[in-house]
Amino acid sequence: MGAEDRVARLGLKIPDFAAVGYYGQGYGSMKPHHITGRLLFLSGHVAQRGTEVVAGRLGADLSVAQGYDAARLTGLNVLGGIRHAVGSLDRVSAIVRSLNFVVCTPECTEVNRVSSGLTDLLAEVFGEAAGLGGRATIGVMALAGGVCFETWVTVELDGAATQ
Repeated sequence: MGAEDRVARLGLKIPDFAAVGYYGQGYGSMKPHHITGRLLFLSGHVAQRGTEVVAGRLGADLSVAQGYDAARLTGLNVLGGIRHAVGSLDRVSAIVRSLNFVVCTPECTEVNRVSSGLTDLLAEVFGEAAGLGGRATIGVMALAGGVCFETWVTVELDGAATQ
């Protein structure tokens, strides 16, 4: 079963950035992605749907469970970013890595559990072998727009010509 079939079976609502535009450009000058060879580098994706952001600080305003949900929402945006870049999630050979940022209090040491919201979703869509790449999570004091979670994802594509 391919990734697009899994998305349909799971009933996931993935944003269509080709239709609504990549929301990241509202945060400053950037392009949504860059492709070199078989690697797709996505610009930052955050916990945002439309103009609504998930704001707050883990350890103060947000629980680990709320952070996990915000990271999962971010994962849906990542999937939308992949589709926007290459047309289909079935083009993904593997998730190479994700670098994740969680807004948190200095005492909070569970930022890694938040990032699992993203990586669990990617494993559901692409399967564990292809969907779980390397991962790092960093606790930070603030992110643009007050959002609580951001990720950078690198994706290995199949050998077909890129769009």
